[in-house]
Amino acid sequence: MRDLGVGFGYLVKGQRWVGAHGRWFGFGLLPGLVTLVLYAAALIGLSYGADDLISWATPFADDWSSPWQGLFRGFLTALLFALVLFVAVIAFTAVTLLVGQPFYESLSEAVDRSEGGDVPESGLPLLRELWISARDSLRILGRVVLYGVLLFALGFIPVVGQTVVPVLGFCVSGFFLTEELTAVALQRRGIELAQRLPLLRRRRLLTLGFGVPLTLAFLVPFVAVFLMPGAVAGATLMARDLTGAGAGAGAGSGDAEPGSGPAGRTVPAPGGPAPAADVPRDW
Repeated sequence: MRDLGVGFGYLVKGQRWVGAHGRWFGFGLLPGLVTLVLYAAALIGLSYGADDLISWATPFADDWSSPWQGLFRGFLTALLFALVLFVAVIAFTAVTLLVGQPFYESLSEAVDRSEGGDVPESGLPLLRELWISARDSLRILGRVVLYGVLLFALGFIPVVGQTVVPVLGFCVSGFFLTEELTAVALQRRGIELAQRLPLLRRRRLLTLGFGVPLTLAFLVPFVAVFLMPGAVAGATLMARDLTGAGAGAGAGSGDAEPGSGPAGRTVPAPGGPAPAADVPRDW
């Protein structure tokens, strides 16, 4: 249970770090603001076109009498907005990280540098990094949607559906949100998605202690924008713990250390992430 508090502590430390480094806080706000504008534009466009879209998708209801046609299409319109908002909340972090890949990678490197020890760099071209981030984000989003469908179905079970299922939903969202955020630092260390998932599962309480409170805060879009820089900073501190990099703090800034791979990539120590085939579960 101690790891729950440690995970939350990394979240707080990350917010304190960007608070003490105001330039990086402002730097890290830009991608979230861009994503928020894109989301707002998409929702405004949907609000203008939703009625026409639903009418086009339900031609069989054209001859229905009032009020049934209006009630039916109104219900579908509300359902469409609910689905879009659900996906938007889940995908906000992934889209923001993708839009701000260079910003958040620089922020993560600055956190590593301030803590001392190895400051790994991916050594990959920007387009290659964007492709990897987009690919991994789609894989994570697919997992989240599958869990969401399963939990939605379980929600119809009396009592359990109104108590246990919502808690599980926040835990699942918190786990995958943490994966998205730690990916910025772990990808620089050469740790791929297939390795990151079992690495986070080994410290599941630590992961949930970081991700669940952040998930609750991210339900408010404007709060998500202002917390993103600190969340990336805290996730970098957490990644140092997960890979054992924090133990080498003070050894220098940016110098290669024993056990580091090419292009500054840290090779996981023995007992580190196992191959994905060894662990069939996702979280």
